[in-house]
Amino acid sequence: MSKIKVAVVGCGSIAKHRHIPEYSWNSNVELVAFVDPVLERAEHYAKLHGGKAYSSYTEMLKQEKVDAVSVCTPNFLHAEVSIAAANAGAHVLVEKPMASTAEEAEAMIEAAKKNGVFLMVGHNQRLMPPHVKAKEILNSGKLGKVLTFRTSFGHPGPEGWSVDGRESWFFRKEEATMGAMGDLGVHKSDLIRWLLADEVAQVAAFVGTLHKEGTDVDDNATCLIRMKSGATGSLVASWTYYKGQDNSTVLWCENGVIKIDTDPNDQVIVELRDGTVERYKVGQIATNEKQTHSGVIDEFITSILEGQKPRISGEEGLRSLQVILAAFESEATGKIISL
Repeated sequence: MSKIKVAVVGCGSIAKHRHIPEYSWNSNVELVAFVDPVLERAEHYAKLHGGKAYSSYTEMLKQEKVDAVSVCTPNFLHAEVSIAAANAGAHVLVEKPMASTAEEAEAMIEAAKKNGVFLMVGHNQRLMPPHVKAKEILNSGKLGKVLTFRTSFGHPGPEGWSVDGRESWFFRKEEATMGAMGDLGVHKSDLIRWLLADEVAQVAAFVGTLHKEGTDVDDNATCLIRMKSGATGSLVASWTYYKGQDNSTVLWCENGVIKIDTDPNDQVIVELRDGTVERYKVGQIATNEKQTHSGVIDEFITSILEGQKPRISGEEGLRSLQVILAAFESEATGKIISL
């Protein structure tokens, strides 16, 4: 069968480290176009992988007939580019947070439906081996119901990751719309919803800028969350973990505890109330410093090939985004926000 023709819009770090290499490793894909306002960046990948370079996504969509588009732009453009790609008849993989507002996210979902294309959100935490293993253990029922939890995601900030360093769009509110919460917090709201197979009912949060100078986007957030099941826990996102990145989750259950990414050797540890301890080596979670295969691209391409709606759909992305938006509302109003 002929290959799926893919365009990548936005040639920054997430495209460089994840989308472009992972498309190039997938034998069902042909990379046909790269778009970036800094044309040299797009040209660099066109030289490496073939295809054409563009500085404008509207021009690219006019010139190319693509089957799928990866949207790797600053957050404020996610909805605009995704809707244009869907209207051009292309399946869309959009980076997280999928949009800046719930209304934008709903418009993206609607555009995909109207045009008969798939919309997937790049929530890669669901595909990381330790999280997949933890989900399998929770589904087995041996731990019983999850009662309380904590989940956190912190690193030193985007200046070490973004292609533009400290000058990155990540620090400009008009382009980023949100900081650590959009970068990291939304990963954890998505993860906890998925792991618990449950929805968030209430959010109370402190969200602010504690240390990154010259920016008005949040660099830290601490949230209290109550799930529909009644399970309660904390969700933390931080750009100021200057020593010791953290992407750990601990779930305390009726019959014991499951610890994910808390140990340097064993990525998943189960401690049961009867004294039994199970330790699993299943492979690391990808970090900014240590990139591993995220699985997102293969998941996206497989869904297109099989004609199956992506598991990490636009609707899923919207529910995870709504948790983050509720945290901002809680910070602004000083109230507990119900979803």
